[in-house]
Amino acid sequence: MITPVSFWSESAGFPVLTTMTLIPFIASVGLLKPLTSGTALRIGYAASLLTVALSLYLLILFDDSKTGIQFAEQFGLFGLNYSAGVDGLNILFIPLTACTSLLVMIYLSAVRIENTRRLVACILGYQAILIAAFSALNVLQFWFLTVLELIPILFVVQLSGLDQKKRHLVIRLTQFFGASFFLTLCGFLLLAFGLIDSEHELTFDLLTLTNNNAYLHDETLIFILLFYGFAIRLPLFPFHGWLPLLAEQNNLTSLTVYVVGLKLGVYAMIRFIFPLVPGVAEQWAGYAIILCLFSIFYGALLAFMQNNAYRLLAFATISHSGMLVFGLFSFNEHGLEGTLLLCLVYGLASAGMMFSIGLIYRHTKTVLIPRLGHLFDSHTALALLFLITTLSTIIMPGSLGFDAGHLLLKGVIEEHEWGVSITILAGHVLAAGFLLWAFQRIFLATSQRTVAYAGKDHSLWQERTIAFAICALHIGTGLNSMPLLKMIDQDVAELVNQYPVHSSQAYENPVVENETASDKEPSE
Repeated sequence: MITPVSFWSESAGFPVLTTMTLIPFIASVGLLKPLTSGTALRIGYAASLLTVALSLYLLILFDDSKTGIQFAEQFGLFGLNYSAGVDGLNILFIPLTACTSLLVMIYLSAVRIENTRRLVACILGYQAILIAAFSALNVLQFWFLTVLELIPILFVVQLSGLDQKKRHLVIRLTQFFGASFFLTLCGFLLLAFGLIDSEHELTFDLLTLTNNNAYLHDETLIFILLFYGFAIRLPLFPFHGWLPLLAEQNNLTSLTVYVVGLKLGVYAMIRFIFPLVPGVAEQWAGYAIILCLFSIFYGALLAFMQNNAYRLLAFATISHSGMLVFGLFSFNEHGLEGTLLLCLVYGLASAGMMFSIGLIYRHTKTVLIPRLGHLFDSHTALALLFLITTLSTIIMPGSLGFDAGHLLLKGVIEEHEWGVSITILAGHVLAAGFLLWAFQRIFLATSQRTVAYAGKDHSLWQERTIAFAICALHIGTGLNSMPLLKMIDQDVAELVNQYPVHSSQAYENPVVENETASDKEPSE
């Protein structure tokens, strides 16, 4: 089946995706020359605001009634092919990246730490790389961008990490990411060379590979290489060793944007595994589900054992990663739609909780939970930010997490029946337990030790702006999630139809009742 493609000139007056990539990149390069912290922040604000505006422009122009690639951009340079575009599978990740980067700028203006200019440059560069990676339609182009992604991460580690742990952290990050780069590069090379025997020229174009995946060889090896490579990036148990170390030793400034970067692993599975080797993905689903279950329970149980708030959130991310991949391997529309929406929920929620903890650290100089406590009255905005984002991740009604979780669980029940679904719910209850317990110990319980609070140094407008923006996004999208569902629905259905086993089962056992858009609303 040929994937429909519409170019940017058919919908917009300029190449939106390339512009969104170039704006933060040019601003990042401009910050390499000596500037004051205030000037650097103003440049960061301007670039981030413009990128957010363009992401909203992209959402407005996006036609949710069409399938296939929209706003496509393709050109060749020095023998290399550049290809970018969006569809329902990646449209939500781009505004998530833009909004989170803007919130980081607000956070930086509140904390006023050293090396602000360099940190702003790293964050803008990282934002440009992420937007380019989420919109890439060339597998080699995507791989090259993931390699570039490590550069700003290592720079931020050097700028804001603890001196005695920097070298060890850099080594661990290089080891884990290097393994991911090697595995995914091997998988992409096998994809490209797999079409040569079918009289196709060597190509790394994703659409060409997808439309001709019947000619591929070594599909099982391709799946293993790509799945393991992307599992490191999620991170999925047992490939998670780099994240708790980064969370414990590195500054919040890096983690807030890198939380969005973690979703690049989920997106990569959706984009490069399921459309290209769907049959092998179905065959290996049992193995992937076992890893998901381990991740859910391992992350939740380890989170209960943490006294460091950053490490607790890192293990929460590992547990959440298991839930996301579980939805992918449900092989139905509900599971995949739930996963895409949960990526948005977890990205915003994790950023919100990390902002909250980072600003608490600014006032208390500690992230050790036993030393915190009784902070609700003095830091109400931060407490509400932590609470509302926690409630969204544990699928409370009124939030986008409720609709996303409802869809994901419905997809799991359709594929795996009640036994596995109850197990997933048990893991979800553990996740709810450690997050609510953390909120109780940080903001409500009596502190075990006296902490000196910098009460007169509050940057109240920044804290309240961050809290209001994230909470409004969670609640606003939760009260009306149908526009988001419409954006992803057509392309999700198209992807599900490519599964050889599950699509044939759906054809042999058609649903009698006609499902309309309102029937799919999760809140019903």
